[in-house]
Amino acid sequence: MPLLLAIYSSAISQKTIDEGWATLFNGKDLKGWTTKIHHYEVFDNYGDTFRAEDGIIKVRYDQYEGLFNDRFGHLYYDQPYSYFHLSLEYRFVGELFPGAPDYTLLNSGVMFHSQDPRTILKEQDWPISVEMQFLAGVEKGKERPTGNMCSPGTDIFYKGILDPNHCVNSISKTYFGDQWIKAELIVFGDSLVKHIINGKTVLEYSKPQMGGGVVNGYDSNIFNPGTPLKEGFIALQSEGQPIDFRNIKIKNLKGCMDPKAVNYKPYYIEPDPNGCEFR
Repeated sequence: MPLLLAIYSSAISQKTIDEGWATLFNGKDLKGWTTKIHHYEVFDNYGDTFRAEDGIIKVRYDQYEGLFNDRFGHLYYDQPYSYFHLSLEYRFVGELFPGAPDYTLLNSGVMFHSQDPRTILKEQDWPISVEMQFLAGVEKGKERPTGNMCSPGTDIFYKGILDPNHCVNSISKTYFGDQWIKAELIVFGDSLVKHIINGKTVLEYSKPQMGGGVVNGYDSNIFNPGTPLKEGFIALQSEGQPIDFRNIKIKNLKGCMDPKAVNYKPYYIEPDPNGCEFR
């Protein structure tokens, strides 16, 4: 186990395991979230793509006109994070919207270390970010793991070397149907990243940074290949496949590490000295 992961694991005792979690979705509306959909300006939730219903976040396309037309969308939580443990559940439902690319069948994900949605241009297709990709099985007997890594406008180090691939598969098993899957993401700034599916670690990599390709239509002034990605925004994805998200919560792992402070937490692994509060 990498050193930082070992430190984090050892800091989580039975007493503190349920402490520090903050809910990102209030179960009622999308307050605290911002939408950006390709071909539309930021804040335009075209066709009510992202909606809060039945206590979950739903991605739907029943109000779309015409074919999909690459209207890839993302729903961003309004606070950036650097060191964190994210947990959520997802399930695929319904049919792929007509005109969506074949590869988006039973395909979605959560982006992290993303650029601010307010910096994404109208005709930019993807955010510069790293993705924890969610997939479901399509054919019986054919493996299709979930919890993979994809890198729009970014690069990562996998097994100690800069990986040239846009996506790196996890070692998860293949999940079929509309069952709920629990996905967890542990991120340590620009160092280590860990993907967990249904309680099992399925992928680890390191050193997320700007680079690679795939993203089109971005502002060249903010794209600097090789720049470490130390923090960014978290976003739920829309690619043409209906999907549901629930139980979205996060544990911030960056904070005051001075035991004398009133806001000290034993599970912090990255110090934020300016955030310490004393009586």
